[in-house]
Amino acid sequence: MKWKPTLGLALLTLAALGIHGYHPCAEDAEIYLPGVEKALNPALYPTGSQFFESHAGLSIFSKLIAESIRLTHIPFEYGIFIWQLACIFLFLVACWQLTGALFASRPARWCAVSLIAALLTMPVAGTALYIMDQYLNARNVEAFAAIFAVERVLRRKYVGMALWLLFETAIHPLMGAFTFSFCLLLLFLRFWEAKISYRPKTQFALVASTGLFTLHSSPAYHEAARLHGFHYIMNWAWYEWLGIIAPVFLFLWFERIAKKRELNNMALVCRALVIFDLVYFVAALIVSVPKRFEVLARIQPLRSLHLVYILLLLLGGGLLAEYVLKNRIWRWLLLFLPICAGMFFAQRSLFPVSSQIEWPWSPPKNPWAQAFLWIRHNTPENALFAIDPYYARVPGEEIIGFRCLAQRSRLADIGKDSGPVSMFPPLAEEWFAELQAQKNWKQFTIEDFARLRHQYGVTWVVLQQPGIAGLTCPFQNSAVRVCSLQP
Repeated sequence: MKWKPTLGLALLTLAALGIHGYHPCAEDAEIYLPGVEKALNPALYPTGSQFFESHAGLSIFSKLIAESIRLTHIPFEYGIFIWQLACIFLFLVACWQLTGALFASRPARWCAVSLIAALLTMPVAGTALYIMDQYLNARNVEAFAAIFAVERVLRRKYVGMALWLLFETAIHPLMGAFTFSFCLLLLFLRFWEAKISYRPKTQFALVASTGLFTLHSSPAYHEAARLHGFHYIMNWAWYEWLGIIAPVFLFLWFERIAKKRELNNMALVCRALVIFDLVYFVAALIVSVPKRFEVLARIQPLRSLHLVYILLLLLGGGLLAEYVLKNRIWRWLLLFLPICAGMFFAQRSLFPVSSQIEWPWSPPKNPWAQAFLWIRHNTPENALFAIDPYYARVPGEEIIGFRCLAQRSRLADIGKDSGPVSMFPPLAEEWFAELQAQKNWKQFTIEDFARLRHQYGVTWVVLQQPGIAGLTCPFQNSAVRVCSLQP
């Protein structure tokens, strides 16, 4: 790639960082980054690590990030920040390369890549996914690998396609499976149109074989699954259903345009996306409607929409440039300024207390984050904490992960730990038991905390202000107190 596009994509990366922000321990970072921290320091998380190692054990993500930090001797906070920047940049590079296989004009390519950079934190229908998150996780790494793999298919570079698919699957097996199926679909359509024979019996046998599996779920697992209604399409709102169906009609429209302009790769991608979208839509209905398939819903077929939306933005952006924006600068500004402003203010509404970009060298502004950071530097590595299991829903907490930032063990919570449980049913009983032990947290007395210490070995608690009289609390601020249960 030449230096001018490289420079342009680097500037777009910085612009995307400013628009969408950076919050290193927010949301699913609570699931992904503790695995990196434990790989760097095995003494961390002597209790409760199963709630994040269930994911980490299926992926090389934790080892990859940890080894890169260990080899470069970069502090952890700097390392994950650099990785986040690299993920955004490589994702935009991949989009640039892919648009080169779809469009002939450079303005179309720049518009497509700029549009996706402006919409990185756009929700993907009802899947609880963004195009790219504001923190480092396995999905951010696999995203650029997925686009590189699709680009290699279109350019008939099948060895490169295979290597990118292997890398993506090693990072995130579930998302890798979706990209793999899409690439196979592209290949099949290309060969079909070239009059290469196809035997449908093989595919039927593969689908039919899924009936050999029997599935069971416990009441504890059902409780965790209930908290993740986005796994079940029947729980989606009407406008989220529209997010599945509308792209199909857009792709059919885009295909007609592509055929008229003899953009063969674009027409091929549009045809594949229509089939891809509808097949996984049907799969989502199959695993969501009968209750006996409840456990299968954790496969989350509609997470395939992540790839659909990326390609939708790229195709739509390129066509916007060629048919609407053209070479009129005022039209480009009229499109991008409101989008960028809207995305920026949406992020500020999600993280109003925290800085827009939480630089690795700056102390946090959020009082919950300040407390968690104090815990990291002032409590033993083997300490076990208890915190309101609904703490991530407290106004002003901003879904900052305790394990991720404090680097300490805690009892199970209702928010993030239910995610791994919904994916790995054997964790359900332990998760549910710990939740029951913390039931009615806001009415807890000193006797209840003593019970947690006796039952689980809890040595510290994090309480909302004003806390409870009689506990020794070496740290407190406007939001929380950190209190010791040790005699």
